[in-house]
Amino acid sequence: MSEKTIECDLLIIGAGMSGIAASFFASNRGISTVQVGMSTSLSFSSGLLDLMAVHPIETINIWDDPWTGIDALNNDIPNHPYSKIKKEKIKEAFNEIVSFLKQTGINYVSEDDKNTQIITSAGTIKHTYLVPESMWNGAVAYAKKAPCLFIDFHGLKGFSSRQITESLSDNWPNLRSAQIYFPDSFGENFCEHIARSLEKPEMRTKLVESIKPYLHDSKYIAFPAVMGMYSVKEIMSDIEQKIGLPIFEIPTMPPSVPGIRLKNAFEKRIVEKGVKVFFKHKIIRVNQDSSGEFISLLGDGSDITIVSKALILASGRFLGKGLHAERKEIKETIFGLPVYQPESRTLWHENDFFDPKGHAINQSGIETDELLRPINSNKKPFFDNLFAIGTILAHQDWTRMKCGSGLSIATAYAAVNNLKL
Repeated sequence: MSEKTIECDLLIIGAGMSGIAASFFASNRGISTVQVGMSTSLSFSSGLLDLMAVHPIETINIWDDPWTGIDALNNDIPNHPYSKIKKEKIKEAFNEIVSFLKQTGINYVSEDDKNTQIITSAGTIKHTYLVPESMWNGAVAYAKKAPCLFIDFHGLKGFSSRQITESLSDNWPNLRSAQIYFPDSFGENFCEHIARSLEKPEMRTKLVESIKPYLHDSKYIAFPAVMGMYSVKEIMSDIEQKIGLPIFEIPTMPPSVPGIRLKNAFEKRIVEKGVKVFFKHKIIRVNQDSSGEFISLLGDGSDITIVSKALILASGRFLGKGLHAERKEIKETIFGLPVYQPESRTLWHENDFFDPKGHAINQSGIETDELLRPINSNKKPFFDNLFAIGTILAHQDWTRMKCGSGLSIATAYAAVNNLKL
């Protein structure tokens, strides 16, 4: 065996929400783990943890109780990945994640175990399950229809306080907006840079002084999600004390600061727990030897071989490059696994791009057995110790169903607990 060979119990391919969750669960159980993938995808997360909000997507039926929504979903779409996981296991998965994040200072809030209505940067209302504490006052202000001032900054793209207030004004009076210069900044601004600046107390003092002329009768102040990278609670508490009003964050367009906070927290934790990570790398070839172990070759010139007893495929869909759309068919990129998909390319998309029922291509993906192992045409698993999780799974449209985080976390939890090592 070469000096560049790494032996482990589990290799995880993919470092988005599902991959990082699998790595987190595996490390908590003392499983020796190697993870390979592009971890930047978590930076594109809004920070909200969706579970289930919309079903059926054709009628855009919104569920206040996500658990009842999952019951209806499993009844109507028996092949949906949620149908393979008991609800108490989904709750256990969320509890383990949320407890860990709370220890890092990233606290999540829910309302009676139901979905909460959150303001988006487009000025729409989104139903989501777990809300970062930094955004919670927004849900309270919206429910009360309290007078609110929305702030944005010159030079910050993709976030307009004026657009938000105009979009919400029909059913939320007493809204005002103000665009101000972020202290000591007069050019293009980025959320991450602003968040890091606010870690400095003197910048918070300057920001508050800039806002005071616009307060008037406001009861809440809304900001884009820029309230620090590491000390969010302390920064928000300091600003609230200086300004004398409760404040809240609104999720921004990606890459988002709340997503980067999650990425930083998870990556720090799994490395501390002994997970060996190869972020910004990819697996270029996988074989299985006679003993059943996977022999995976790491690309990008590293020439490292990873020998693992089990493998979890969390490579995502088209954006994550887990699936690739060729001229006539969709292919899985690592193993060449069969992909559930429309019979022909002409059926991939509806004529109307904004068709409320979505597009058939969005239901494409890998079919699995009850243990989340990819299956062949005879419904048998290809390998006893290969699992597929997250958005690469078939029979779900996570963007329209608003179930992306739940799908990733629940399937990661189930796959790790299904390992036979």
